[in-house]
Formats: sequence, C-alpha cells, structure tokens
Amino acid sequence: MKKFVSKIVNMMKAEKLYASQGGPIILSQIENEYGMVEAAFRDKGPPYLRWAAEMAVGLQTGVPWVMCKQNNAPDPVINACNGRRCGETFPGPNSPNKPAIWTENWTSFYQVYGDEPDIRSAEDIAFHVALFIAKKGSYVNYYMYHGGTNFGRTAAAYVLTSYYDQAPLDEYGLFRQPKWGHLKELHAAIKLCLNPMLSGVYTTMALGKSQEAFVYRGNSVDCAAFLVNNDTRKTVVVTFQDSLYELPPKSISILPDCKTVAFNTAKVSTQYNTRAVETSKKLDSIVKWEEYKETIPTFEDTSLRANMLLEHMNTTKDNSDYLWYTFRFQNDFSDAEYVLNVTSSAHVLHAFVNGSFVGSTHGSFKTKTPILESKITLNKGTNYISLLSGMAGLPDSGAYLERRVAGINTVRVKGEHEIKDFTRYSWGYQVGLLGEKLQVYTDSGSNKVKWNTYGSSTHQRLTWYRTLFDAPAGKDPVTLNLESMGKGEAWINGQSIGRYWVSFLTPKGIPSQTRYNVPRSFLKRTDNLLVILEEENGYPLGISIDTISITKVCGHVSESHLPPVISWQGQNKTEHNNSKKHHGRRPKVQLQCPPGRNISRILFASYGNPTGDCENYAIGSCHSFTFLPTIEEACMGKRICTIPVWRKKFGNDPCPGIPKTLLVDAQCT
Repeated sequence: MKKFVSKIVNMMKAEKLYASQGGPIILSQIENEYGMVEAAFRDKGPPYLRWAAEMAVGLQTGVPWVMCKQNNAPDPVINACNGRRCGETFPGPNSPNKPAIWTENWTSFYQVYGDEPDIRSAEDIAFHVALFIAKKGSYVNYYMYHGGTNFGRTAAAYVLTSYYDQAPLDEYGLFRQPKWGHLKELHAAIKLCLNPMLSGVYTTMALGKSQEAFVYRGNSVDCAAFLVNNDTRKTVVVTFQDSLYELPPKSISILPDCKTVAFNTAKVSTQYNTRAVETSKKLDSIVKWEEYKETIPTFEDTSLRANMLLEHMNTTKDNSDYLWYTFRFQNDFSDAEYVLNVTSSAHVLHAFVNGSFVGSTHGSFKTKTPILESKITLNKGTNYISLLSGMAGLPDSGAYLERRVAGINTVRVKGEHEIKDFTRYSWGYQVGLLGEKLQVYTDSGSNKVKWNTYGSSTHQRLTWYRTLFDAPAGKDPVTLNLESMGKGEAWINGQSIGRYWVSFLTPKGIPSQTRYNVPRSFLKRTDNLLVILEEENGYPLGISIDTISITKVCGHVSESHLPPVISWQGQNKTEHNNSKKHHGRRPKVQLQCPPGRNISRILFASYGNPTGDCENYAIGSCHSFTFLPTIEEACMGKRICTIPVWRKKFGNDPCPGIPKTLLVDAQCT
C-alpha cells in the first residue's frame, strides 16, 4: 500500500499538481470509509488506521489529508462526512483545528440490476447543502456531479453500466434540470455571504419549535443569516430581527444581508427540462445481421483440471466474467427422469447437458446464492455436463474481500435409483468464452470465425451477433437501444460499451436500463462494427441507434418565488438610493434551449393559477386569455428568453386578489 500511494503522490508532485506547488489539488484522501469495516478487524483496526495516516502525512504533499466516514481520524488528518444529510448526521471535526468538510454528497445513488432509479430532488439536495454550510461547514463535494458510464467490465457487482445518470449533469453531460440550475442558484447565494462567513462572529438562535437561525455577523455592514424550518409538513412565519419571514416546509432561506431573502431551498425558479430519444437507425434488416454460436466446451476440451470445484474469481483472475465448469460421467439407466441440482455463488448460471441448454438462474444484489434445479434427460453411457458461471462485476466493498467466493458450490444429479454428488469429482475448466479469446468483437478477430446468416439454424443461448451501421448525423449524444435483448455485452469498433442485462426486471416489471451510451469518439462516419454477445434469447432485429437531446423546457414560477440570485448583486445595496433598481428583482420564468436549438413552439402557457407542474399541467380557474402574444414575442425563435412574473407585463389582471403563477412549456428544435 505504501508503494502504491507513494507512486501516485510522486506522479502528482512531478507535474506540480498540488496547491503547495501552485497546482489545483487542495485535498488528498487516504483510505475510503474504513470506519465501516474497522470493527471487523478488531484490535488490528486502530493500529492500521494510525499507520495509514502517518504514512500519508509523511509523504509531505503540502495539502491536507482527509479520511471519509472516519470519526477517529488521527491528527492532522481531517475526518470527513459522506452521505445525504451531513448537516444533520455529522458529529463535526474531531479537533478544533480541523474544518467541517463533506466529501461525498450523494446526488442520487448507484443503481443495481432489478432496482428502480434513486431520484433525489433538487430541493432536498439544496436544503442539506445550505444546512451544512449554515453550521460552519467549509466544503461540500458532490458525488456525483456528472454521471458516467461503466464501460467494459468496470461496473461492480450487479451495478448498472449507467452510473449516476440522475446527477446534475447526466451520463451524457446534459443538464439535469432543475437540479443543476437550482444548485447553481444555491452556490451563488452562498457566495454572497462569504465576507461575514469568513470573518464574522457565529451565533445561533431558536425561531420556533422546529425553526432556528444561523447568523454570521461581521462589522456593521457585513451580516448573513440562514433561517431554517425543519418541519416537514407546515409552512411557518418566523420573526428575525423584527421582520417576518415565511418558510416553506423543510426549507432554508438565505439572507446575505440579514434582511432580504436571496434564495430559499424549497422554491425552484430554475427551468425544468425533458430528455427525449429519437431513433436514428433501426437495425431491423435480417440480411445485415450475422451470427456465430459460441462453442459449448466438454470435459475433453479443457486443459485446466482439478478434483474439486474451483473458486471462480481466483481462477479467472478477472480476465473474463465467465468460467466453464465441465465434467463427464457414466449413466447405466435409460429412459429415466433426472434432476440437476446446482448451488452457486455465481451471479448467473447457465447449464448444458450433452450440448443442449437445460436451464439457468441468477442471483441479485441482495440474494447471493442462486439455486438451479432442472429436469434433464441423460443418455445411457457417457454424459457431458457443462456449467457456465458468470459474474456481473466484482465485489466492491466490505471487510475481508479476499475471503469472498463466487462460482459453483455443489452439483448433484438426482434420479429414481440414486443421487450422485459431483462436488468432489474430476472437473475440467475453461476461463472465458472462445469468442472472447479470439476477440471476435474486433475487425481482425471477427474474421477468425465463420459467421452465418442470422436465423439460418436453430437458436442457441450464447450467440454472437454482428452488423454494420453509420453514425447518426449531428452532435447529439448517441445511445444503443438494447430493449429487445436479454443479457450480455456489446462492442462498437472493438470498444466495449458495457454489460447489459435487460431481462432483469424491476418490481414495476421494466428493465433497469435499456439504452447504452456510445461516445461519438468511438464512432466512424460509416461502417461501424457492432458486435453483441447474447447469453439468453435476445432479438437483435429490435436494436436501434438512437440520439438523446433536450427537446422541451418548462418554467413554473409564482409571485411568491424569489428573483434569480444573479439580480441581487449591485441592486440590493442601492435599494434606498435608487428604488428603480429593484424592478429587476422580480420572480422570472427563464427558459434556455441547448446550444443549436431555439424555441419553436409554446406547448402550454398559463398566467393565473394553473394546476399541476411542468410534468402534468392544466389551466386552472384563473387564466389570462390575452397574454400569449407576450410570451411568443419574448421567446419564439430564441434560444434564451426571460419573462418576469409581473401583472403589468401581461396587460391585465385576470382575477384580482388571487396570487398568480406563470407556467410556460416550450419546444426546442
């Protein structure tokens, strides 16, 4: 470990990347959430922790070291918080000389096959960031701020190829609104408070049973306050410095001057957007697909032998997800029914008897030991059983990882006359598939085997498919739609875009992921080679090449919403000298299409009391029938438009005395 850490540190030093050298690195981390497993090592845990801290500090990077979820981090290493609610759960620095830092603020959560996506609202993230900063927090790091893709076989056990697609910037780098915009407003509001937060006196005060104020007061001018409502159900009105402030449920108002609210975590003024999919090319031509059936090995085909069942991961050495277990045996009876019983720690198991598929099973992130029981027919004489153990990623956390096991645990054949246990028997092994060894997913490897016309023979599980396609025009992100497939892996021009497991359904009966990111850097203009390894009964003619884009933007802002934070600077300070300056500080609907797109159509617009939200809306009992031309004039043909929620802007008041809301949904093309 010391060699590895020293190697990384020296690489950074050589490029002068540490802040102490004038570079951008301000913190380094040693270990990761070791506190979660420390107790499992009993009396060896604390000495190791001290050693790791001393070793890291001794490398003299000139910047602080941190340990995440390690409340007993040895001095001078900083103990840091990971999670969603560090403003509520973090006990604080374990020394007065250390800052309060939040190293992982989970904007969503990684998703495993069979699970629904974990969606965390913009309001919830903003509340907990504001609370952490209000409580003297010095640093918040988002995990993840930009989603990504687990290309190849890099995903951990049962984890999807798509990673944190619900982040403020999604898997494709597109804005996930309103999450991205609401956090941008939050950050701007916090920056308005910098002077008193850095140099002022910190105090707290109760404003009610579940309400409190966190105040930073500097000189007679500098003052910032965070007013917190912890009540999850009720909007409350609190008194702070002789003024009244309305706080929505579970929200924080930020007052950069201790007087005027610049931002409230529960009031989202940022636009919402809709990510749309457009099919660029359906790969449904039967004449353009070819197939190659993977060889099902028998005991005679193997060179690795053992008189026991070998553990999967130690045998494959991560060279493949797959390990074949094969054996042969004599059967003295004919026309008898048998049952093949296999217990395993594999993620997926496929069974073949005399070359024919007889059954499969799989585990899940929560169910680790799947059992296969299949009725089989045996020949009188020699029979060959081939069992394919498959992994969908390696274990990624926990104590004593080296003790984890995978693969097949026991094998029995049950018949009318006897039960044969083959657990300790003569086994033959093959690491990986033949197609993997030959790299049939590459241009050169693809020519090493004979491909047949798609559907020219009886279907077999474990079949490779290939075709060619042209890259979609434009610059929009590209995806491979594998909704018609089962389980396997996909390659484009020799690059693996990751595992897929479309047949593994969520409790709602839908796949966890059907579209797979294809970076345009992987593509040529024409004749891109697509190769699919299908373990089950997928239908390649249902595959399509799609593009992803933002096609709709929507704003939903009421008179009680706050103006954009950007309007604060220079306006609030001149409030008494020039009241006209304050006209810019109104709630606004702000719409912005992605680059290269403009607003081409107003899909819905209502000024009054529209019902619903940007996902599901309708005209309410109060609606202005004369304001649409104002919206169209402000927005049509433009990439960006701003409409203040202001009665004078729309010419008349459709229903005096009723608070007004503006909802505009627009199409970007």
